[in-house]
Amino acid sequence: MTARIVSIGTALPETRVTQSALRDLFAAQPGFDRKAQRLVGAAFDAAAIDTRHVVLPQLAGAADDGLAVRDGDTLLMPSTGARNDEYRRTAPGLFAAASRAAIEGSGYDTEAVTHVVTVSCTGMFAPGPDYHLVRDLGLMPSVERYHLGFIGCAAAIPALRLAARIVGDDPAAIVLVACTELCSLHWQTSSHPDQIVAASVFADGAGAAIVASGDPSRGGLDLDGFATHVTDEGEKDMAWTVGDSGFEMTLTPEVPRIIGREISAIAADVLGDTASVDAWAVHPGGRSILDRVESALGLDAAALAPSREVLRAHGNMSSATLLFILRDLLADAARVEGDRVAALAFGPGLTVEAADLTVRRATT
Repeated sequence: MTARIVSIGTALPETRVTQSALRDLFAAQPGFDRKAQRLVGAAFDAAAIDTRHVVLPQLAGAADDGLAVRDGDTLLMPSTGARNDEYRRTAPGLFAAASRAAIEGSGYDTEAVTHVVTVSCTGMFAPGPDYHLVRDLGLMPSVERYHLGFIGCAAAIPALRLAARIVGDDPAAIVLVACTELCSLHWQTSSHPDQIVAASVFADGAGAAIVASGDPSRGGLDLDGFATHVTDEGEKDMAWTVGDSGFEMTLTPEVPRIIGREISAIAADVLGDTASVDAWAVHPGGRSILDRVESALGLDAAALAPSREVLRAHGNMSSATLLFILRDLLADAARVEGDRVAALAFGPGLTVEAADLTVRRATT
């Protein structure tokens, strides 16, 4: 029995801030010389992002009693513990909001959910987000729970793969997959180029999906196949480590270059005939990554429009981002029964995750 994404729900923090406001704030940091200020301006302006949502209202200049990250125009550097406390305070609500939306859109009752798979790389605590979803949504206490942590931007695909295998083993299973990332909690005020690039693209958001056996009365996206590929290089170019002042991102200019060099062969290996793909869901790690994928695969300008639009409106929300793109493709009336969708995402390693999906429209 083929597993199917029957619904997708998303949630965003209330605070929405423009890219230009964040650019000006970062460029104004004490100790940033003219070179650093130029790099901030170039990175933020080239990101192809208009707005982002964050769980830290202070970044938008609003008063807030939560984590102190700003004193006037000076950004502060809270400890990792303080940042993680804020994650523990704010992440469960976003997990729950996206999951409620997914369940409501699925046509299933809350009591029908049999498995929960949660995903996050921007905080950790126990009992964790999987436990909180059972409690906050009123799920059955016997729900099986799994948490995928610290996989990075590519993690939604392994989570969907796990859900598909659960459904394949038990066709009666109803799996809730939920991804929440609060990247803004770990922005660094360093003038190091890696940290500036990270601050220019990452944002906060949550996405969730209900995966179940294919049912003609419910449309969705069939999960036809998955593949993963570790590149020969890139282990040190994309990394995510725990520091004393938050989690620290390494994201060098080599990342889009490596993807550009290798994606064509990888895509052919894991997706087969890419000419038969009707729609693409490519994780927008940044504008340059999308540009490299588009060029290497010989795609027309419209092919990555859904990815570019999510990047423009929301930034890179790490693992949650791919679910926003799949949500939009599923809602697109131009996508018809049988359309083939290829999903690609990139994580530390450098790791490429891929999924092959088919659009299904509900029968009446």
